[in-house]
This record gives sequence, C-alpha cells and structure tokens, in this order.
Amino acid sequence: MEKELAQRPAPCIKIVLFGPESTGKTTLSEDLSAYFGVPLVKEYMRKYLQEKWNAEKGLCESKDILPIARGQMETENRLSGEAEELLICDTDLLELKVYSEAYYDGWSDPHLLKHALNNHYDLYFLTYIDVPWTPDDLRDKPHDREGMFQRFKNALDQHQRPYFILKGNREERLNSAVKKINQLLKENNREF
Repeated sequence: MEKELAQRPAPCIKIVLFGPESTGKTTLSEDLSAYFGVPLVKEYMRKYLQEKWNAEKGLCESKDILPIARGQMETENRLSGEAEELLICDTDLLELKVYSEAYYDGWSDPHLLKHALNNHYDLYFLTYIDVPWTPDDLRDKPHDREGMFQRFKNALDQHQRPYFILKGNREERLNSAVKKINQLLKENNREF
C-alpha cells in the first residue's frame, strides 16, 4: 500500500485546486489545463463516489478513503510522466485528509496522512466560497460552507503549503490563476 500512495518524482511543476465542495475547482482545473495545453489529474473521489451512488445509493464510508487515495495517486503518477513543464491536479491527498477528518470525527488513516504530508506540490489554489453552491448527488454541506473553507485553509497553514486564495467569477479566477502560474514558471526558468 505504501507504494500505491507515494508520489513519484516528476520534473514538472504541480498545481493543486483545493477547497470545499461546489467552489469551482473542477471547472477551473479544466480551464487551466485547456489554457496551458497540459495534462489534468481529475478528482478520483468524485468518480469513485458517483459510481457507488449510482450502483447502490451508497455514501462515502471510512473504508472508501484508501481506495480513493490509491486511485488519485495512480492517476497523478501516470499523468506526471506525460507532463513536461506543468501538471494541473483537481485535488490531492491533503484534500482527502481534510474531508476524512470532517466526516469521520477527526479520523484520518495514518497511511493517508503520511503521504498527504510527504507529497510535494508547487502551489495550491484555495477556492473561496463566493460562488453559488450547486446541489448534486454527492454534495451535502450547503450550510457549513464557511466552516469547511476554514478547515481547508487551516490544513494549508498547518502544513505550510504555498497557496493563493482564488475569488471572483470564473473569468477572474482563471486570470488570477494564469498570472500566478506564469509567475511560478518564470521563477523556475520555464515559459509557455
């Protein structure tokens, strides 16, 4: 299991979209991937849980956390091998840790915790709650948006991750994110 959760070294810059449900992470990650023409690591949790919901109307259980983490890292490790300069990730294991602790009374699997803290990303975009909450089969916290946002922000602060808060509409967020990524690329002697 250790191997399945470990992040493989990659020469590319890795960006993570991070934050509570229904804050535009998936939309923005798709926009950034298209803008830069780079691979996108999609959120495995959504795929996994939607399939579970469709099959049995089942909700996420603590036993689902490690299979979700393995699926996320398998996808990221595979796509990081294809990325030359930049990789966009629509979530990471730290996000899964935050959700695990929020839903399971502070519990997080020790294997998840270890790899969430060991994995490296160059920048996190923390998506703010200033966009409308949109219901779907899996979303369930429309009345605790501020509390959930604080959980995600606290995780980044506690683990000293580099981040930038994205606010505004879709275009404003995209423009801010592109500016930050271009700055990061320039600092690392890479340009698109």
